[in-house]
Amino acid sequence: MLTLCASPKAFVGHIGIIQRNAVTSWASLQPRPEILLFGNDPGVAEICREFGLRHIPDVACTESGTPRLDDLFAKADQLAANNVIGYANADILLLSDFMRAVETVSRWRRRFLMIGFRCDIALDHPWDFTQPEEALRRLAREKGFQRGASAVDYFVFSRGLYRDMPPFAVGRTHWDHWMVWKAQSMGVPVVDASSSVLAIHQNHDYVHPQGRQGVWYGEEAQRNWALAGSNTTRTIEDATYKLRRGKVRRNIFHFAVVIKRHSRRIRRALGLYPPEYPLPLKPPTGAGENSTELDSPRPERS
Repeated sequence: MLTLCASPKAFVGHIGIIQRNAVTSWASLQPRPEILLFGNDPGVAEICREFGLRHIPDVACTESGTPRLDDLFAKADQLAANNVIGYANADILLLSDFMRAVETVSRWRRRFLMIGFRCDIALDHPWDFTQPEEALRRLAREKGFQRGASAVDYFVFSRGLYRDMPPFAVGRTHWDHWMVWKAQSMGVPVVDASSSVLAIHQNHDYVHPQGRQGVWYGEEAQRNWALAGSNTTRTIEDATYKLRRGKVRRNIFHFAVVIKRHSRRIRRALGLYPPEYPLPLKPPTGAGENSTELDSPRPERS
């Protein structure tokens, strides 16, 4: 039914704990998806053996040693045993509603992209998955914080949709927004499953040598932006459909988002709006070196 892919960092320290939590949640899904883990960082091969996952150690990297998404997606497209492929950041917990949503959307259309909002929680210990799922849902309700529409951490799509992907670096900016734009540019329905899927992001610190600045202003971040182009920023708000109560319905608010974007372009052309800039001009208030305001990318490699 589904082949789920990820490119984890080394399974050490806190990031190792939350990645193990994520992988355990994926392996607990029913029906269980085929799971492909890419890369050869410490602990990846071991966790694949432990959970019976497929390990793909060889993936093309940038000059700095960061895995490239184009090669990862090409290999996933070639190796997957299913016609529906998913990609999730390796810190995302997925629950039983995820597979129900995948089944509903894949039955609805042959070609699609499914995305959704995430909920951030602080989890610094191994989660006991022998507990009822409701315990994790309750933690998310009581302690979680829903991130904005620009934080896209999981993608489910029909096989072959991303065969022509630029060589984006994993864990840097803008590739996720390009994914949404690319589907829309081909006339493929983009489904926001937020109302039906609770995707839980486990907060973590930065491991980039330059901290947050490296994520947003580093060479690889700027290269991702250049590869994507300045007119490819699309978020969850741009979804053309929504999954609600087991049915896919047209997103009536999508047109308002389109009108707002065109309004900005017109104002910018008339010099009435600041020029488009790929990255925030300064970090959010209170966001320091160890802030969890943004995703932590893979460290640069020598």
